Amino acid sequence: MMSKFKRIHLVVMDSVGIGEAPDAAQFDDYDVDTLGHIARERGGLKMPNMGKLGLSNIRSIEGVAAADKPLAYYTKMQEASNGKDTMTGHWEIMGLNIAVPFRVFPDGFPDELIQRIEEHTGRKVIGNKPASGTEIIDELGEEHVKTGALIIYTSADSVLQIAAHEEVVPLKELYEICEFCRKITLEDPYMLGRIIARPFVGEAGNFSRTSNRHDYALKPFGRTTMNELKDAGLDVIALGKISDIYDGEGVTKAVRTVSNMDGMDKLVATLDENFTGLSFLNLVDFDAVYGHRRDPQGYGQALDDYDARLPEVFAKMTDDDLLIITADHGNDPTYRGTDHTREYVPLLAYSPRFTAGGKELAVRKTFADIGATVADNFGVKLPEHGTSFLAELQ
Repeated sequence: MMSKFKRIHLVVMDSVGIGEAPDAAQFDDYDVDTLGHIARERGGLKMPNMGKLGLSNIRSIEGVAAADKPLAYYTKMQEASNGKDTMTGHWEIMGLNIAVPFRVFPDGFPDELIQRIEEHTGRKVIGNKPASGTEIIDELGEEHVKTGALIIYTSADSVLQIAAHEEVVPLKELYEICEFCRKITLEDPYMLGRIIARPFVGEAGNFSRTSNRHDYALKPFGRTTMNELKDAGLDVIALGKISDIYDGEGVTKAVRTVSNMDGMDKLVATLDENFTGLSFLNLVDFDAVYGHRRDPQGYGQALDDYDARLPEVFAKMTDDDLLIITADHGNDPTYRGTDHTREYVPLLAYSPRFTAGGKELAVRKTFADIGATVADNFGVKLPEHGTSFLAELQ
């Protein structure tokens, strides 16, 4: 086997699934195919760099030529955990298996939960439905300012969000309410992944969210590869929402991003840093801006735009770098509803040291194979789940 890599750069293209998983029907998903259907809707994707790595060698994607000699090792991965949300996918990538799914509330939260919040706070609750954060403030902000009622809403993820005007519900009170909600939703029947305080300011017709957002997440249910790396004195640089997803566990440095393009900027900047360990980027726009909003055209353009940035990443890589590109679930923007979709995800592993190019790897039975490979590379304790493919990267 070759000597190990000094740095591994892991990029999660949030929700970029590559076709229906074998158990998709158990998740009420039929004929779902995020990449395939977007490519069909757009008359082909323009992703020549992902194509060179071997994207269409995993399976044919319209507009993306299969590579004669793919630069990366390539395959697809099946999710083992019982869920198709961001936290489940990411936690599994780092070595956990989530047997009990986080709950989602596509029709809003049960009356008894809303009642407990109203009784505790002395405030009415309005909203109680899945919504875009900016749209629900426009819709209900004026009523909230007049009445002091709390705007509570959810999304396709396992999340309860509370929006409140900073002059109506002071931040300290909003945070206390969120802490109460966190405490009462940890167990069944709620099992909520995250509570989010969403403060805003301004006047009716011109409300805007502030940077005083606060997340009350769950810590991962066990130790992840990130914990092992950090404890061994290695760097774990979390880019985008990665730190939030793991509630800061196993992170040595967190860097926020505001968009996919900003995420790529931060990744390119990280490549200029001298570190030993993992950089871990989530590109959330695919999911949040296009997938849930069922916008295949916008999603396709975002994929093309992301692909166009990859040469900047390749240019800064050396033989000591390994780039792993994958996803955490699907979100087929041509499918009914607004929820994630149960799909295989792509796996591409590239280093400039692969001078003979890459090869096809076996289909992975769990996303945890990535966590196992990262742990194997840095000589730390392997996660309970997952099988390393490091030895196959020749």
